[in-house]
Amino acid sequence: MSPRPSALRAARLAALLLLSRGAAADALAPVPLASDPLLARLVEESLAARPELRSAEAAARAGRERIPQAGALPDPTLSLGIQNDGFEAIQVGEMETSFYQVMLSQGLPWPGKRGLRGDVARLASDEAGEFVARARLATRAEVSRAYVDLLLARDRLALLARLETIWQRSAGMARARYEAGEGAQSDVLRAQLELNRLRLRRFGLEAAERASVQGLNRLRARPLDEPIATTATIRELGAPPLPDEAAAVEDAARRSPELARARLGARRAEASVALARRERYPDLAVNAGVMPRGALEPMWLAGISIGLPVWSGRKQARAVAESQARAEGDAADAEAVAQLLALRVAERRSALAALLETVGLYRAGLLVQSQATADSTLAQYRVGRVTFASVLEANAGYVADEEAFVTALAEAQRIAIAADEVSLDPVGAVGQGGAGGGAMPGAGAAGGAGGGAAGAGAGAAPGAAAASGAAMPSGM
Repeated sequence: MSPRPSALRAARLAALLLLSRGAAADALAPVPLASDPLLARLVEESLAARPELRSAEAAARAGRERIPQAGALPDPTLSLGIQNDGFEAIQVGEMETSFYQVMLSQGLPWPGKRGLRGDVARLASDEAGEFVARARLATRAEVSRAYVDLLLARDRLALLARLETIWQRSAGMARARYEAGEGAQSDVLRAQLELNRLRLRRFGLEAAERASVQGLNRLRARPLDEPIATTATIRELGAPPLPDEAAAVEDAARRSPELARARLGARRAEASVALARRERYPDLAVNAGVMPRGALEPMWLAGISIGLPVWSGRKQARAVAESQARAEGDAADAEAVAQLLALRVAERRSALAALLETVGLYRAGLLVQSQATADSTLAQYRVGRVTFASVLEANAGYVADEEAFVTALAEAQRIAIAADEVSLDPVGAVGQGGAGGGAMPGAGAAGGAGGGAAGAGAGAAPGAAAASGAAMPSGM
């Protein structure tokens, strides 16, 4: 005897209320990604083990060693010689014009040159230090992205397990209806086909999970297949908050290694202009020597030499013009990086806003409605009111919505990671090389701000793509 319509409606209403409460609880108290203790440990291990970071730190140390070299005096020159009258015998002590010679010469740069050379070297060293800052930000971001990928893969595997349970229940119902003579054999065969397709899907998800684990282990110099146990889920992480645009731009400008490096480069170019102007003045050399003459009184000499800038029009003046042109270019580069950085902040904020609206729509009732539709369709199939094809469609739609929801949450976290990284890459292009990629993300656009700006349109807001492109074929 089939249940009465009023009983069915009451059961559906109760299910909707329970699901609504579950969705509301899911929306409460998300755990910030930055507060995840496992992620914090993985980041610290990677910072301690990453060879790219050690390489950047070594380059920065090498740059600092150039500062005292740039401001040092040139090495003095020691000259030894002999002056002798005739070739028959050594006449030192016999002839007044025969003597040994010991001479010391010390070059003295024009006042101010050493200080300016030291300034140029110091600013170049500071620029190298920004590569260390970029390497640290990139390491933190790559570990965070790989961690989010791992959580997403495991969430999708859990969703696949739920879908297998649904299909097993649907297959059992189809078999019972077929054995009772109320259903078609094709329903049983289709249910078995979908279960086999789910097994194929599991192979791919398990491979993605292994790749994420291997990527994280590579980033922290551990054996690639060392297991990583996680307790958090993408749902627990929730979605990051939408930042204030002005505050986000200010924060990015303060923390961006590329902008800091561009500004340091502009300052170094200005110091190079001042040095080039000072190079017009000739360097000096102080000479002192003594000439022992044996039994005769020794002689001595002291002198000063100075270069004559007779070719200044073709050398020093041209060097000043060259340095001025480079300074103008470096100042323009710094301005371009600042503009590109503001663009990337605005792009990420727009993309995150779209994703938050998508996530909000799912939480506001779409997931509840999707699951209620799947449950209702299965209940109606039990009493023969709908076909098994309707059950397939409803279940596939429900699982696609669930996966699109967690995928949107993961994409929102990736955008927040890119913001923390102060990346100059377009939205959607950050970290596409995978967790094990060799290139440092975030600095890709720094070498050519114009090229980065030209590609800004490629970073479309991923909200719609995450929602529509994440649907699993044939029920997953």
